[in-house]
Formats: sequence, structure tokens, C-alpha cells
Amino acid sequence: MKINAAHLTYCTNIHPGETWPETFVALKKHFPEIRASIAGEEPMGVGLRLSNLASLGLLADEDNLAEFIQWLSNNHAYVFTMNGFPYGGFHDTIVKDQVHAPDWTTADRLEYTLRLFNILSKLLPDGLQGGISTSPLSYKPWHAAGEARDAAKAVATKNILTVAEALFEKHRSTGILMHLDIEPEPDGFLESGPEFMDWFEKDLLPQGILSMGEKFNLSPADAEAAIKRHINLCYDVCHFAIGYEEHERIIDELLTKGIHVGKIQISAALKALLPEEMTLREEVTNALARFNEPTYLHQVIAKTGNGKLIRYPDLPEALADSRNNAVTEWRSHFHVPVFVEDMEHVQSTQADIVRVLNKFKDTPFTQHLEVETYTWTVLPEELKAPLSQSIIRELNWVKEQL
Repeated sequence: MKINAAHLTYCTNIHPGETWPETFVALKKHFPEIRASIAGEEPMGVGLRLSNLASLGLLADEDNLAEFIQWLSNNHAYVFTMNGFPYGGFHDTIVKDQVHAPDWTTADRLEYTLRLFNILSKLLPDGLQGGISTSPLSYKPWHAAGEARDAAKAVATKNILTVAEALFEKHRSTGILMHLDIEPEPDGFLESGPEFMDWFEKDLLPQGILSMGEKFNLSPADAEAAIKRHINLCYDVCHFAIGYEEHERIIDELLTKGIHVGKIQISAALKALLPEEMTLREEVTNALARFNEPTYLHQVIAKTGNGKLIRYPDLPEALADSRNNAVTEWRSHFHVPVFVEDMEHVQSTQADIVRVLNKFKDTPFTQHLEVETYTWTVLPEELKAPLSQSIIRELNWVKEQL
């Protein structure tokens, strides 16, 4: 479904299923109802998530891919974006920091991502660019700061450039344009807009201009253009809001530098304003504690009265420091429904989504919009609702903003 020249969908990582048959069953169960409600008779894109196991299964028999392509056609659906961040199990298992595994220092991550692009190239409609979002290289706590982390980043960058080279060759030989959309996240190697841009300009471009120039006989300018075409940013609004980032400034800086946003992931973080009065503060922290669940990482970035930021690796560590009177606000990596702003004692960063979408309306800086709330099964009971109806409500809310 197109809005303002961009394609709007939701990410199917919200549907449990790690094998291809499980993934396909979930799509057939939910997507037709959602598409009919949101798009009417118009086609609507699928934000497809395939685990490593599902990607192998889809390609194991050529009939699988043919059946899926026919199903897409029969249901007025198409695939334009994929989520290649979670490699393995993502539901009904403890995920936590393993969402980053294997990271970009490994051959497994590289092979999985290239396989996803192979699949996307077969699904992508003619004339439409395709993107796959991925992890922010690695998870900082896995690598000691200093030489060890720098070495790991260098290996990850080299593997990212291998993808860029493959996408360049595909584009040159077939005209199919695809991009890898790197998704900064708290405690990732790339946490923020400034960290992403710094890595892009100081690590990715210098290495890539040299390697792609030699491999393809490209001028420095042409090699830079190829890297910028095929390596993009995934702008996850939840992740950027957790870091209190100034969205308009970040987006303007990206545009000035010619770095593309491959996809906006429309998502809301959990937010809480912490009163000085201890009784009221306890009411807020008790409300936050209800979101402390064992499946996903819920990094917290706290803000003090003087603007200093304090980082906690997960909600339990933040809750243990809840009596720190210097802290005035918490933001946590817990994707809450985008249509909810006030949850009594806690809030969401819905206003950040509005700011990003308003910027997009003024300056359409991407062609891909994807709602990503994957936490429906672990939300407090009062926020849970039938899954398809919840997704429809989220997409309708986004349509209203646009």
C-alpha cells in the first residue's frame, strides 16, 4: 500500500514461526484480513521476516518459492522489505542479547544475509527497490573496549562490504536495486545516528572505496555512490527515541551527507517521568516493573536533571537503581503499541513517531515504512488484544498521521 510515494506495511516478526511452513501458515492466517482492512482492493506489501531456518526451508524445494509467489499474487500482496536482524528463535524462547547472534564478525551472518537477498530478488516486483534490515554489527558487551572491539568492527565492516559488492553486481547485471539497512540499537556497536554516520564515513567508505574501486575498476566517486546506494540506515524510531536523539537534526545531517534511509521502522519505546517525591516515584517504578519480562532485551537510558545520560543493559538493573534522585526520566527498549501514548503511570514515545513522520511528509526521505511492534505476547494484560486487530489499529493510526 502506497502513501506519499512510500510503501507501508508491518513486520511479520510479530508472528511466531521459525520454519518456513510455520511462517507461511502465520502469513496465511493473518495477512489477508489485515490487507483487506487496511488497503481494500489495493495491493499491500509484506514486511517479511525469515529466520535462518525458514530461509533455508523456503529454498529447499523450488516448489516452495513458486507456491509463495502464487499466494502473494492471489492475495494482492508483494514483498519489498525484509527483517534480517533476528537470525534464530524470536518467540517462546529467551532471546535477550542473543538477538545479535551470530553477529557481523561471522560467516554465518554474512551467508544468511546474502541468502535473504537472493530470496528478495526473486520476490521483488519490477521497478521496486528492496531492503533488508540488519543488526548494528555486534553487541558491545561481547567485545572489550579498545583493540578487541576495533578489530571486531573491522571484520564486521569487511563483511558488510561483501554484501555491498554482491548487491552492486546484482544491480549492474539485472537492474534490481537492493540495499542493506543497518539498524542502530542501544548497546550495539552502532547505537545512534552520530555513531552510524561516524562509522559510515570513517570506516565503511574508506575501506569500500578502495576495495570496490579495485574489484570493479570504479573511480572513488563511483565507488562511494555504490556504497551509499547499497548500504543504508534503518531508522527505528523506538531505538532513536531511547537515546533522546533530535530526529530532525539527524535526518537533515543524513540528507546532507547523502546517506540514505532505507526504511523507517515505526515503533514506540516505553517512557517514564520519575517524580522526586519517593511515594510517587515508587508508583511509577512499580508500573515499569510490570514490563520486566524474560524474553527480550529492554535496555534503559535514563536522563538526569542536568542532561547526563545513564545506561542500563536491561530493566532489572534500572529498577535496582530506581531510587537515584538524580534521574528524572527513563526510556526503555520495550516496543509498545504505537497508538498508545499514556498508560497511567508510564507513557510511550509516540510523539517521536509523529515528529519523524512529519519530517517524512515534508521531505520524503525513504520509500519503505514498516510498523514493528513484536511484543504483543509479553505486554501487560490490559494492552493485549487480538493480534490482527491490533496490527490493523496500528496501521490505521499511521495512516492518520500521514
